[in-house]
Amino acid sequence: MRLVVAAVGRLKRGPERDLAERYGERAAKAGRAIGIRAVTINEIDESRARRTADRVAEEAAALKTLIPPQAAVIALDERGETLTSEVLAQRIGRWRDQGRPDLVILIGGPDGLAPQLLATADLRLAFGHMTWPHQLVRIMAFEQLYRAIAILSGHPYHRA
Repeated sequence: MRLVVAAVGRLKRGPERDLAERYGERAAKAGRAIGIRAVTINEIDESRARRTADRVAEEAAALKTLIPPQAAVIALDERGETLTSEVLAQRIGRWRDQGRPDLVILIGGPDGLAPQLLATADLRLAFGHMTWPHQLVRIMAFEQLYRAIAILSGHPYHRA
């Protein structure tokens, strides 16, 4: 399985990007032992459309091109489910064991994800009820991928 974070917007060089990359690298290295082939990020530019609906639609079209056939899709959404790290790890492990070739985590822009992307996601996930800056959401997504891999492989990083 390949793990992909597909995000609207581009992180500039700095501590946020460095931390996201560090967790991504850890996840990729630890994941090899449990069938994770790669952990990557794909960034798309924010739409410059004037109307919110047009921006969201343009970003959705670009994100959709980053979702391979048969991929499991997690859409980050403030109205989504809140899960424990263990439950998230179990779902990722189940998708891997079912032969899903990819897992794509979608992170929308400032206006969120389009309803059609949310409707087709295998899981709508919220990182709590608070609103988070997109830079931190990426870090949190990569950290949770690393944590899920640690849980699935029995690594002591996750201490419940």
